[in-house]
Amino acid sequence: MMPDADRLFAAHVAELRRRADAALLDGACDGLVAYSGRPRYAFLDDRPYPFVVNPHFKHWVPVTDAPDCFVVHVPGARPRLVYFQPADYWHRPPQLPGGAWQDEFDIDVVGDVAAARPLLGLGRGRFAFVGEWQTEFESWGFATINPQAVIAPLHYARAAKTPYELECMRHASRLAARGHLAARDAFLRGDSEYDAHMAYCAAAGVREEELPYGNIVAFNEGGAVLHYQHLGRDRGGPRRSFLIDAGAQVRGYASDITRTWSGGDAGFAALVTAMDGLQQQLCAGIVPGRDYREVHLEAHLAIGGLLHAAGIVRCDAEAAVAERVTSVFFPHGVGHLLGLQVHDVAGLAADARGTQEIPRPDGHPFLRLTRTLQPGFVVTVEPGIYFIDLLLDEARADGRGRHVDWRAVERLKPFGGIRIEDDVVCTAGPPDNLTRDAFAALSPS
Repeated sequence: MMPDADRLFAAHVAELRRRADAALLDGACDGLVAYSGRPRYAFLDDRPYPFVVNPHFKHWVPVTDAPDCFVVHVPGARPRLVYFQPADYWHRPPQLPGGAWQDEFDIDVVGDVAAARPLLGLGRGRFAFVGEWQTEFESWGFATINPQAVIAPLHYARAAKTPYELECMRHASRLAARGHLAARDAFLRGDSEYDAHMAYCAAAGVREEELPYGNIVAFNEGGAVLHYQHLGRDRGGPRRSFLIDAGAQVRGYASDITRTWSGGDAGFAALVTAMDGLQQQLCAGIVPGRDYREVHLEAHLAIGGLLHAAGIVRCDAEAAVAERVTSVFFPHGVGHLLGLQVHDVAGLAADARGTQEIPRPDGHPFLRLTRTLQPGFVVTVEPGIYFIDLLLDEARADGRGRHVDWRAVERLKPFGGIRIEDDVVCTAGPPDNLTRDAFAALSPS
């Protein structure tokens, strides 16, 4: 139960109605229908892939495991949920979750998808369909499918979270923090990557398909693979380092957290501590009016200083940035928007129309957020350093390698890499670090 979230839900829906009214006016539409989606099946098989709900649908209702459902919004009218609950003895039919959120909707339960059609009110004007289109809807009477003029302003506004959304994300951070500590303990006691992953899921109370993204659980050199996707079963071998990037979901809202642990090497542990301090300084800069590109470039300058202080590069921080030496060790963006999706939408949008993007800084093609921070934005802050053979070889070949102490690199390559990632809310005052708060709540008093 989440009484605080329940208390905030009515105001959340009121804000969504306000945003949708404005978007429909811009798109010359009389209403919108957000479709939850439908499972896809493996080729030549009757086994579906895990169902992932349309984020536009779960923005309105805390329902994430319900295919073929519809939310209907018409300006001035109470929103409607048409909930598909088939008669099925092969599977347990979806169960409509209870709670105070239902007070904000007219709810119809149907046993056949076709029965939803007359309940959508499509004869009352031009309706926009928002979601993954199905051919059977072609005769239903939708005026337009995923119109940019409607979707773009909804995406743009979604960056600023309502208090309800923040409460969901706060709870998701708490679940993930429990999982992280359990996975760390599994690593330290000699368990495998697979064991650490399972310990995470058990502590967070989630099935694997309920995670917002596949857990990155990497020992040793695996930490140099940014989206490491394997789960080794071997419980033997050296325990030099552990990088885990894993989150949780609550009512469809994600957390996204990374921690790196040393297996006992004092030098690597000191490097992790230095990165943690650097990361907290960056988190302190998540304030209104800040261009997020500045946060990214500040991260490169700070990482340049860390690399120099650790003896990994010979040049100073400014030269390391200017000559793209930091990009050898820190090739990704420092963060992204977070919310209904892990890499949430409109991170590059120049305005609500969605027709132009704010460019990334030259030489930084993977930054996912270039907007100016505003209160309510939730962003990740995730600086790192990695020892990636592909990038190190490129540096050797193009001349940047002259700045690198290759003996230091060879010593550190077996540790893979370091990443520290928090989820931070931009507020009108100091930043609100959801991740640090979640870990602090689990620490003994």
